[in-house]
Amino acid sequence: MGFEKRDFILIAGVLLFMVGLIPFIPIIYAVIIAISIYAGIKIFVGRRKKMLDSKIGEGLCLECGEKIIGKKCPNCDIPKK
Repeated sequence: MGFEKRDFILIAGVLLFMVGLIPFIPIIYAVIIAISIYAGIKIFVGRRKKMLDSKIGEGLCLECGEKIIGKKCPNCDIPKK
């Protein structure tokens, strides 16, 4: 799980959210909430990415939109007799 540019933006957003919570609740609770928000978003995005990778596979055909299997489209690459 490597860091990308959007991860730094997520961290900055969560830290700013934590700073906004500090006047209303103790610091330790703000830190716990910020960490749980960060972990929740990372888990949600990871699962969504895995689901999309399994659905799309190698890619989609540009002509019909079917899932490509074995570098060939099941609809478009069928030899016509």
